Amino acid sequence: MCGINGFTFQDEKLIEKMNQVTIHRGPDGNGKYLDDNISLGHNRLSIIDLDKRAGQPMYSSNERYVIVFNGEIYNYKEIKEELGDYDFKTTSDTEVILAAFKKWGSECVKKFKGIFAIAIWDKKTKELFLARDHFGVKPLFYYLDDEKLIFSSEIKAILEHDIKRGINKQALNTYFRLLYVNGPETIWKNIYKLPSASFAVYKNKKLDIKRYWQIDNFTNLNNKEEIKSGIKDLLKKSVKRQMVADVPVGVFLSGGIDSTIMLGLASEQSKTKLKTFSVGFDVDQQTERFNQDYNLAKKTAQHFGTEHFDIKLCEQDVIQHLEKIVWHMDDLVSNPTQVANIVLSKMAAKEVKVVLGGDGGDELFGGYPRYYYYDLISKWQKIPKIFRDNIAINKGAGLFKKDGLLNRINSSELDLYWSFMARKEKLLSRMLKNNYSNVEPAKKYFQNNLNIKNKSWNSDNVDMTKRIMNMDIDTWLLDYSLTGTDKMTMANGLEQRVPFLDKDLAELAMRIPTKYKLDSKKQGKKILKDAMNEYIPDFILNQKKAGWVVPISKWLRTGLKDFAYGIIDEDYNKKQTNDVIDFVEARKILDDHISGKEYALHEVWSLLVFQIWFKQFVR
Repeated sequence: MCGINGFTFQDEKLIEKMNQVTIHRGPDGNGKYLDDNISLGHNRLSIIDLDKRAGQPMYSSNERYVIVFNGEIYNYKEIKEELGDYDFKTTSDTEVILAAFKKWGSECVKKFKGIFAIAIWDKKTKELFLARDHFGVKPLFYYLDDEKLIFSSEIKAILEHDIKRGINKQALNTYFRLLYVNGPETIWKNIYKLPSASFAVYKNKKLDIKRYWQIDNFTNLNNKEEIKSGIKDLLKKSVKRQMVADVPVGVFLSGGIDSTIMLGLASEQSKTKLKTFSVGFDVDQQTERFNQDYNLAKKTAQHFGTEHFDIKLCEQDVIQHLEKIVWHMDDLVSNPTQVANIVLSKMAAKEVKVVLGGDGGDELFGGYPRYYYYDLISKWQKIPKIFRDNIAINKGAGLFKKDGLLNRINSSELDLYWSFMARKEKLLSRMLKNNYSNVEPAKKYFQNNLNIKNKSWNSDNVDMTKRIMNMDIDTWLLDYSLTGTDKMTMANGLEQRVPFLDKDLAELAMRIPTKYKLDSKKQGKKILKDAMNEYIPDFILNQKKAGWVVPISKWLRTGLKDFAYGIIDEDYNKKQTNDVIDFVEARKILDDHISGKEYALHEVWSLLVFQIWFKQFVR
């Protein structure tokens, strides 16, 4: 796991500056390659083949190709056997990528199982090849204009160049609603995210992007026992592949189903005692509520006999880390749990270089409660409108009013999705000025970007709940969850692997009937639990899904109150932000949250993150 940097002209000092900015991603070494038309840089976090010969940039055996690579190719040994008589100098996966590219060209990415961002320079043709893994676990940003292309694992390295820092106003509008910017665009004009499951070729000042994989088979499988067997087999294989490393591997333990399954499978594979890591919260009230996952994780660690490490956070940890979090994220993402993630990663990095996490399990197997509601609404929408309106109003009103669904049953799919995922528009329209107070451009922007990335989600032959799960993979999971996972772990030189996001498992998951994933108690992952129940202790299996509850909302009313008021203030930042935020209304919203009049955690947090981000990055 590493950081990669590059641009399509030669400048040694500039590539060194980019490497320095991303050094946290690879503290074990750095390197550079320069030619007339290219500068490549690399920060190394040594995971596989710790020998210096496996460092980067690396050259192919014929020295035609030069690579910088961030990530891991889990099946590199199998690919190596398929490549035959290539003259390998190392035992690294990096050299296997080079050999595969030499033999198969851009089609090589279809053979990889892993997490990766790749850049390969062809000295002969003067072409730059870029690629990103199937789910976008590893980031790859690029800047493009008429003269040059600049790329990096992190936007802040691109900003080392003398480029205009223009804010993408549509992206900012969307950020305040969804708490992230859905790619391929970013918060900056002319800076983009290479889409997941895509590769690109830059030649003659033109960039050609192609998608090499997407989930496009949603046909239901009907044999439940075969499905369960398939889940178990593919998860076992995925964990076994992702345990491969020449350094210690640990597990992030949340107290939930997914991380517990990861630990159970990893315990089977590990020849040594595993190390596990969890985080809790130092609170005076509702201690059990805020530390339910913390306590369950500790109990799970005891069940599997791990060497367990945990830590509890307080308000001061938020104050101490928030500016650092925003700097590491660099593209706007507002997620209060990142405070816990960065502290947890810092603790884990003292013990291991690699951890397994449970990311992706909810999106693939219907873990979020909202999927239950999508499924319920989709069933109602199949009833002719005149009848369903009558039933909902006269017979089903209790259920629909209780869960807030009565005004959603006739919504379009986009409006329905937005109603669950977007923040409170009545608050946003107060605290945002000018065009930012209009939701419709944000919805259109979101839809356009989604269509660019993947059109398969919109098939009429697929039930709505499956389509929305697939939408989440291309939006929420990619640009909100995984980007935070990468940035918070790599801030501490720690690699997190995600066994649920195996392409074969994902393709199977999208062919599982929705009825097998959801139950009548608004709980998901039914078939996953059935398939993997031998790895899930009863005290975990019988817990109702509640989500990871972080006491930021409570702390804003106590120890974080003055901190928040100090940031949500016109005097915090002397630069021009008056065209975005109405500070009088914003502070009233904070007042109401503190007093308990109206809950506004996410609206307040998005303002805090924006204010800090603007101060750090906008010139």
